[in-house]
Amino acid sequence: MSCGDATTPCHEVLGELWLYLDHECDEKRREVLQRHLDECGRCLEHFGIEEHLKELLARKCGNEQASADFKERLRASIRETVLAQAEVTVEPAAGGARTVEVTLTNQRVDEEA
Repeated sequence: MSCGDATTPCHEVLGELWLYLDHECDEKRREVLQRHLDECGRCLEHFGIEEHLKELLARKCGNEQASADFKERLRASIRETVLAQAEVTVEPAAGGARTVEVTLTNQRVDEEA
């Protein structure tokens, strides 16, 4: 799906909505995302839903803080889901604790962690 700002595909904008909402992207990227949202009705609609969800969560959770254990389990679950959807496996490589082996579909990429 692509519309609005042709230089920024919709899937990229939709993938970064929470970074935008949480002010966790740099100002330059924020401007790119805002420009796309200004020009793309479909992405703006998704943004509105996510913004509403964020407000609802804040209101219903009463600013409670999640435990460090819960946050780590959530991160691990998200990481596992993203890797599965991308059809990527990540395994410790032989010979080093800080090296991981990433296998893409029919490709293999070694990178430092």
